[in-house]
Amino acid sequence: MSLVTLLPFIVLIGAMFLMTRSAKKKQQAAAQMRNEMQPGTGVRTIGGMYATVKEVHDDTVLLEVAPGVHAVYAKNSIGAVLTDAEYNHIVHGDEEEDIEVDGAVVPDDASSLTGDDGAAKIDLGKKDGPDDAEADTAADVKADAEPTTVDADAAKAEPKDAKADGESGAK
Repeated sequence: MSLVTLLPFIVLIGAMFLMTRSAKKKQQAAAQMRNEMQPGTGVRTIGGMYATVKEVHDDTVLLEVAPGVHAVYAKNSIGAVLTDAEYNHIVHGDEEEDIEVDGAVVPDDASSLTGDDGAAKIDLGKKDGPDDAEADTAADVKADAEPTTVDADAAKAEPKDAKADGESGAK
């Protein structure tokens, strides 16, 4: 076989190697983060619950989910170990303007991300002006309420117990 026919297989094997290598690095980083947990540290579970670590065992962690309420979780269920400032801001609502996460400053609100103070109104295309309010006159309402002759003839032709689309015969 020539090199040209083997090249796609070599590229495929190389790509698979790179993907498994990066996944393995992520797993090792998560395992290291879980092994470095100490009692008193704030954590977030993979289910999104915030708690404080009370005890760390080989495969389990005792978490205080509320004052006086303890629960045993698997170590693998810990999604993130939080800094004290981050945990206090999320759980206790401490009023800090910005939190530094991994060297990046995260603002408390989205106003700095949009570039405006929220004063501009979004136009969705619906206009509630006097022209729209006067569009439904009494004649229009009466015309909508009365069936046309075609509708009346069709209603007479259909038997009264005929099923409409989507209706079932169950009572």
